[in-house]
Amino acid sequence: MRVYNFSAGPAVLPEEVLKEAADEMLDYQGSGMSVMEMSHRSKTYDKIIKDAEADLRDLMNIPDNYKVLFLQGGASSQFAMIPMNLMKNKVADYIVTGQWAKKAYQEASIYGKANKIASSEDATFSYIPDCSDLPISEDADYVYICENNTIYGTKFKTLPNTKGKPLVADVSSCFLSEPVDVTKYGLIYGGVQKNIGPAGVVIVIIREDLITEDVLPGTPTMFKYKIHADNESLYNTPPAYGIYICGKVFKWLKKQGGLAAMKEYNEKKAAVLYDFLDESSLFKGTVRKEDRSLMNVPFVTGNEELDAKFVKEAAAAGFVNLKGHRSVGGMRASIYNAMPIEGVEKLVAFMKEFEKNNA
Repeated sequence: MRVYNFSAGPAVLPEEVLKEAADEMLDYQGSGMSVMEMSHRSKTYDKIIKDAEADLRDLMNIPDNYKVLFLQGGASSQFAMIPMNLMKNKVADYIVTGQWAKKAYQEASIYGKANKIASSEDATFSYIPDCSDLPISEDADYVYICENNTIYGTKFKTLPNTKGKPLVADVSSCFLSEPVDVTKYGLIYGGVQKNIGPAGVVIVIIREDLITEDVLPGTPTMFKYKIHADNESLYNTPPAYGIYICGKVFKWLKKQGGLAAMKEYNEKKAAVLYDFLDESSLFKGTVRKEDRSLMNVPFVTGNEELDAKFVKEAAAAGFVNLKGHRSVGGMRASIYNAMPIEGVEKLVAFMKEFEKNNA
């Protein structure tokens, strides 16, 4: 029996996609082999990766002057790759709204002057600071944000005013959950294991003028965007099977009606849980209302023993991976694109029952 998987990542994938992949596991479209066994230089695989890129461009309406790169190393590798490639003046501004933005900021500090120009650490990252008029450094090469904070459940609803500097955004946990105006960013990237595919792939969408030979001295060949862009993500063996699954998810998203339809569905789904949290006498959401994420919903009872009891009983009832991140405790329901609304409705019904029994 399949459970309702509320994991923050690796996370739930569309059942339809998993069944298709299962059907093709031993023989992909008459090739006599699995995509897992296939040469990344073959014509068959070339079509898989090119179709995946075309569908992603279509979904996000990515302009021609942006490159799409399918890379490895997870989103965390980008914490170094971004400054190595973009820090021409060795200065960058960081808005720190959670653990991953903080790690990116710390990594950038190795390569140049990283300025923390705004932060919400004073209130355990439970809100997004006002970014309408920040002290952007005159010589900053870029301004960096983590757009959706997986651990803390916050989301930028308005992008920061970067005063003309390129915006770099980690969108790992909100990737393809709603329409995006790609032209507002210099670079968008995300690990796919939350909302798009299996762990092992990171997608980078980067404006062409930011891809140059002029990188920091000592930058490894594998960490140069230009190398990957010039070789169409095939400089080395890519995470071939992961990209194949991402491609299937892109097709699934198009079938659902695209990103506008997904946003509507995700808002409806999140409202089921947030509306309950707002009226519950036991459970409480931990994020300022206007900054709530549609993808990650953290909540607590206010009693650690009761939190642990809830997580245990929920797992026994088929609602798994609800334990909050080790750094914050409590609970967190990640309700990505592939989580059906019934899963959230059944979780809320279970929470109501738990509340009644533990009042």
